[in-house]
Amino acid sequence: MLTQILAAGETAPQNKFGFMEAMQQGGALSWTIVTILAIFSFGSFFILFTKWNDQAKIFRQLNGLGAFWKAPTLKDGVAKLEKNSAVRDLVEAGLTAEEQHSKLVDALEAHDWLHGSLARTEGGINAYLARGLPFLATVGSTSPFVGLFGTVVGIYRALIAIGIAGSASIDKVAGPVGEALIMTAIGLLVAVPAVLAYNFLMSRNKRIAELLSNFSNDILAYINSKGTIKPAAAAAVAPKAAPAPAAAKPVAKA
Repeated sequence: MLTQILAAGETAPQNKFGFMEAMQQGGALSWTIVTILAIFSFGSFFILFTKWNDQAKIFRQLNGLGAFWKAPTLKDGVAKLEKNSAVRDLVEAGLTAEEQHSKLVDALEAHDWLHGSLARTEGGINAYLARGLPFLATVGSTSPFVGLFGTVVGIYRALIAIGIAGSASIDKVAGPVGEALIMTAIGLLVAVPAVLAYNFLMSRNKRIAELLSNFSNDILAYINSKGTIKPAAAAAVAPKAAPAPAAAKPVAKA
């Protein structure tokens, strides 16, 4: 019985139309297209995870400003912020601009100078977060066409096989057609995650830009008001002074 099973396994037909067989029939061109798409896919996921990590750090920094606003001055608050963080860069840019304003020769309002310095720092942070996103957009828009190029080549090879054989037999066209369909599928598998990652990261970047703009305005108001104006959240945290006791009214004598 065992001998019959082994004999049947030896005589079983092998699959000649698998992925590797189709790629071998496609030759160097098919392997080149698959390699390009693999590089696109690896780059897309690398950018997705690295940028998501950068965004998560900035969200954490913006949500942890309670101790900063409780400090008596901005210089004291800077020491409570993480080093090399986005919020610390904004605060240090505001403090530096405040010191540099008195050294300017031309007359310039402090508000305009501070606002420009904060805007430059804010723009640098947004530009850093936007790095790599054009690659995702490029991959999402070009990967289907790269796969389509492989599809066209596979169909062309199938037509040549039909012309040589003189008939459209399945054994002649299955390999090239299978290769063509594989290229289309790989192109879509690379493009769809890249488009989703691009939209996901862009939406988070817009939210971060909004929060950074609000924080810059708070810093600007704090500096221009000499610490009088603070965000509503920080003002709510500050302890309120106890009300003064009411003066006792004199008792009228009869």
